[in-house]
Amino acid sequence: MSHAGPPVDPPSDPHEEGSAQTAPEPQRYNPYPDNWNDVPGSSSGQHQSPYASPAPPPEASPYGQPNPYEQTAPYGQPSPYAAPGQPGSPANPYAGPATIKPTFGFAGYASWLTRVGAYLIDGLCFTATLIPLFVGLSLLGADTTTTVNPDGTQTTEYSGSAALPIALMVVSLVAYVAFYVWNICIRQGRTGATIGKSVLAIRLVNTDLQPIGPGWAFLRNLLHVVDTIPCYLGYLWPIWDSRRQTFSDKIMNTFLIHATAPQPPPYPPPSGPPQAY
Repeated sequence: MSHAGPPVDPPSDPHEEGSAQTAPEPQRYNPYPDNWNDVPGSSSGQHQSPYASPAPPPEASPYGQPNPYEQTAPYGQPSPYAAPGQPGSPANPYAGPATIKPTFGFAGYASWLTRVGAYLIDGLCFTATLIPLFVGLSLLGADTTTTVNPDGTQTTEYSGSAALPIALMVVSLVAYVAFYVWNICIRQGRTGATIGKSVLAIRLVNTDLQPIGPGWAFLRNLLHVVDTIPCYLGYLWPIWDSRRQTFSDKIMNTFLIHATAPQPPPYPPPSGPPQAY
């Protein structure tokens, strides 16, 4: 007994004439996709490059706050982790301060009398550190007795304690050296002025109108020995020098100027701003 269903139509032959199905015509290979030469941001380019991959979405922080280490500052913008004091950067309490040398305005070279006045003020400050030395010497002299023997010789006897006078002289020596290092080297090197120079508003600068630094300030002070040869001529040289320099200043290429802020218009040479030789 046959249970065959309805007859099934045989498949049509594609090569047979009159067939309802036709094979699609193959397309030619094109190595350049559409809009391949469009540049993003140009007048004709409204489409993005087909080779550009989409940017991945930012990951959300599990703590509900954005992760600052996954965000980068846009091009041309300062880093949010820059040290404070940089232009346009936010404050960062964990970064160190920016160290920038001050630049002074030029209002002329310091005259010889101004230099002498600053030297005398600094000399008074150095004299103050010698007060314990003078007190110690006075105590030694008060407790010292000098007698003349019958044969004409002198005998000196000290009847007091030498501990206090010696301690005062040591304190005075330490204070003198400490004040020298602070006033002549550190203060003058970083700010351009000792106490005397600050009072008279003059600064020791280089050709960039900036302080020369503690090390160079110490070396310049040692080179003052050149100013004593011959007959202290170097100390008198600023009287007639066009840039008011001593011999040590010429060796170090340093200048003593009247400082102003903001910087005034430049002066014509030879009284103009310091320049490298």
